[in-house]
Amino acid sequence: MDLTTILGIALGLLALVGGFLLDGGHISGLLVFSAAIIVFGGTIGAVVVSFPKSQLKQIPKALRLAFREKKTDPEALIAELVDMAMVARREGVLALEDRAQQHPDGFLRDGLQMVVDGTDPDQLRQILEVEIDAKEKLYNGYAKIFEAAGGYAPTMGIIGTVMGLIHVLSNLSEPETLAAAIAVAFSATLYGVASANVIYLPVANKIKVRGEEHVAEMEMMLEGMLALQAGENPQLIQKKLTSFLQLETVKANGKDSNGDGEET
Repeated sequence: MDLTTILGIALGLLALVGGFLLDGGHISGLLVFSAAIIVFGGTIGAVVVSFPKSQLKQIPKALRLAFREKKTDPEALIAELVDMAMVARREGVLALEDRAQQHPDGFLRDGLQMVVDGTDPDQLRQILEVEIDAKEKLYNGYAKIFEAAGGYAPTMGIIGTVMGLIHVLSNLSEPETLAAAIAVAFSATLYGVASANVIYLPVANKIKVRGEEHVAEMEMMLEGMLALQAGENPQLIQKKLTSFLQLETVKANGKDSNGDGEET
């Protein structure tokens, strides 16, 4: 499990509830079942309408991507590609056939198999780039589901508040209950805004980051396989892939700094 995702959400919720309690509030004031039904039920309904069934089926995979930390070691991967390049340069690419068939990474396995089979470099790049693009679109599709939920939830909260106020205004004959009823009405807005900014949008962003990491790793593997196929010097391949990895890190940091992919 990815503890940063779990701890982040827990910390956000704890900060909100803790601040409310420190200000003299009571936990029972935050537990409004009707508001929860309106906000969470309405958000789920809106998301279901917004996406096709085939994409909604991907939600469990999207959650696994956000909450399960994938063990990756780019340095070890670079070392492995360099070692393969040394073998290919010394014995030929056919010597990598057994290694290609047994590799646990499907993308690298298929790519190496095409290298062993003598696939044209331009065609190899084209095929693998299509696969990378497809994977990138898949991850973006995962994130869009939670981004949509993050957009709908605050609106559902406002709707719940308006519905609560309608109920309040229809019972003006009992003024002693107005304050409590208004507080209950505004709890829907709290649920909507809090769930969007503590759960849905952060999860969407985590999925994007995970996807970018995987895509960058696939692009690095592609460059390594093309260099291996071309018979480049293993030391130069190592330098190229290390520089490529550093460049992808700089790009990611640039996106994180201002959200548009440009460095500040």
